[in-house]
Amino acid sequence: MSDQNTPNCTIFTLDIGGMTCASCVSRVEKALDRIPGVEAASVNLATEQAKIRLEANSTTSLEDVIAGVQKTGYEAKLSNPHQANEKNQSHSFWGSDGLGRVLLSFALSAPLMLPMFLMPFGIHWSLSAKWQLLLATPVQFILGWRFYKAGFKSLLAGAGNMDLLVALGTSAAYGLSLYQMFASAHASHELYFEGSAVIICMVLLGKWLEARAKQQTSEAIRALQKLWPENAKVLNTNTVIGADAFLDQYREVPLEQVFPNDRIVVLPGERIPVDGTIIFGSSHIDESLLTGESEPVKKQLEARVIGGSLNGEGVLIIHAQAVGVESVLSKIITLVEDAQTQKAPIQKLVDRVSAIFVPSVIAIAVLTGIANWFFLDSVSIAILRSVSVLVIACPCALGLATPAAIMAGTGVAARYGILIKDPQVLELAHRLNIVAFDKTGTLTIGKPRVLSFIPLTNTNEDANTLLATAAGLQMGSEHPLAKALLDAAKQAQVQPIAPTESQAIAGIGISGKPSAGPYAGRKLALQSLASLVSSASVANSATLAKQTQALLDAGNTVSILVDQESDALPLAIIAFGDELKPNAKEAIASLHRLHIRTVMLSGDNSAAANRVGKLLGIDEVFGQIMPGDKAQIIHRLQDADHSRQYVAMIGDGVNDAPALATADVGMAMSTGTDVAMQAAGITLMRGDPSLVADAIDISRRTWKKIGQNLFWAFAFNSTGIPLAALGYLSPMLAGSAMALSSFCVLSNALLLKRWRPSLQ
Repeated sequence: MSDQNTPNCTIFTLDIGGMTCASCVSRVEKALDRIPGVEAASVNLATEQAKIRLEANSTTSLEDVIAGVQKTGYEAKLSNPHQANEKNQSHSFWGSDGLGRVLLSFALSAPLMLPMFLMPFGIHWSLSAKWQLLLATPVQFILGWRFYKAGFKSLLAGAGNMDLLVALGTSAAYGLSLYQMFASAHASHELYFEGSAVIICMVLLGKWLEARAKQQTSEAIRALQKLWPENAKVLNTNTVIGADAFLDQYREVPLEQVFPNDRIVVLPGERIPVDGTIIFGSSHIDESLLTGESEPVKKQLEARVIGGSLNGEGVLIIHAQAVGVESVLSKIITLVEDAQTQKAPIQKLVDRVSAIFVPSVIAIAVLTGIANWFFLDSVSIAILRSVSVLVIACPCALGLATPAAIMAGTGVAARYGILIKDPQVLELAHRLNIVAFDKTGTLTIGKPRVLSFIPLTNTNEDANTLLATAAGLQMGSEHPLAKALLDAAKQAQVQPIAPTESQAIAGIGISGKPSAGPYAGRKLALQSLASLVSSASVANSATLAKQTQALLDAGNTVSILVDQESDALPLAIIAFGDELKPNAKEAIASLHRLHIRTVMLSGDNSAAANRVGKLLGIDEVFGQIMPGDKAQIIHRLQDADHSRQYVAMIGDGVNDAPALATADVGMAMSTGTDVAMQAAGITLMRGDPSLVADAIDISRRTWKKIGQNLFWAFAFNSTGIPLAALGYLSPMLAGSAMALSSFCVLSNALLLKRWRPSLQ
């Protein structure tokens, strides 16, 4: 994440190196909290990052913060937002978590472990004490040096971590073996060099597996980051666009040198480098990795395009509008990174437990040693059981349980167009039992249009003539229904007949006299059905009401073109509708399958709102409500039935922002306003209401994984420590179990990557 500066604070993200468990996280956070000027700090083990917010006008610099972290024994550097989150040192073959170290440790330890595999076959053989010492020493002090280094630093900082436990445990086993070796010349069968070596082998293997799993949890971020092309083709300033004459008149520059208002050439098969508008050409654009939309979208002149999307078959010229951090792709990356860096509320409990975990384990190990020495009168057994306790009690799995699930869940959600900005949403979404929808722009397309134009049988005029006449009456009007009628005429390639005079009739419609056509000079009116039916002069009002009933039942707004000079003779029926989004009905059905009650909030008249609600199968409809009333209704829903209800609000407009903020979980359509998206915890990139159920589903699944991981992490430690203290787990088995626990937690979290939206 790049630095973010606001009038009130400075926010930046650091990459933290050397963290191994939850207690490391706690220690780094405490160190950051002690730095003057640090207002808040959040450290994430899975991402190995710290998000820090400095107070306004603080004299503390970035270098001061980095130095404060380094004093605790950990590495720290400013995170680079435009590079994949890969630690080259860690992931290289011979790096600290590299495969080379694992293979070398197993190669040196294999001869030490060989006697254990031969014993079941009746072969009693072992290496001499000197050879055991020769093989175990490089594993202990060269390959295992990282544990001594990090453990010593943690000790100096006044707390312990996993590395300290491993260093203490293996050193005890190694030291006991060294003592036995010099105390008895024939003690080759009573040495425990293989125990200390195998523990280090298994821990190194576990760290390597953990590093690989962490890479997979952050795949979504890296996939988004790779969408940026390295260069952009900027059209020369004086180039005139025409035909293909411009194709050799551009210069290729690094992406960071592109500025707003530049004209960018995008060839077929290339990624679009900026957000902007098409000023030449047309093509199908693949936006799947940005919006989750599987099918390429047809884009023509003046259409907006998103940087990072893939151009199809056509040559395009894009007028650059948003570049760098202002682009949609950068904002998406920032949102996902923020979600993965922040902590879910339950993680705070884990951090408190981890803070006292390591000192408690050391105390238990000491007591285990004393008790076994006292009751069994054996120093070697006492030390080995203490070693087992130290090794198996590592809190790695505990520290990874929550962040690994959050990274995997938010990552896979982002891949399908669901941006979860706040991890708290994951804790609340699984409790949701009510979902409230705004109607216009959320369940409907948000733009009224003519759905039906029906000439009546008592006229001899064709539909186009009547459409031209009706559209002409609306010329010059800014009313949404007027625009819809004029758009219908344009689409039908009909020229509206301008009126010689026109007059708006408040609450009813508009009247006027066409200047041409069969009704030239006659007074016509375009008015609401309700105003006609209530009039005694309208001809065949009962028949008219019957003809329009089906349109009204579908939730349409109905207007009638009438000839006022012929006793209000109806000429045509026009049905306007804000067409339902294609997946709106399935979206409601999906929520019902999740046992969630649905509510619709609409400013439309109650009758029209109820018709839409009935058509979609919505449980409760609130019509004719003012924008400010939506938040109050959310409050009432939360307190309904004399018990706490958890409510989600789905909206897209500025007027929805208070309700989005009031709801337990706010979801905003990306097709709406920035204000709505800022107020919401989840952004739905496609504006598709079916994503609501998908967002709740992935949130529930992520929360379930968090619960599973924490259960197994706590269960592992609560059962493993007593078993180790009682001698049922050898140091080698304890080391293997400890490594396996972290890997299992991460692997369980990675199962979320299999999730797919319901309509995919």
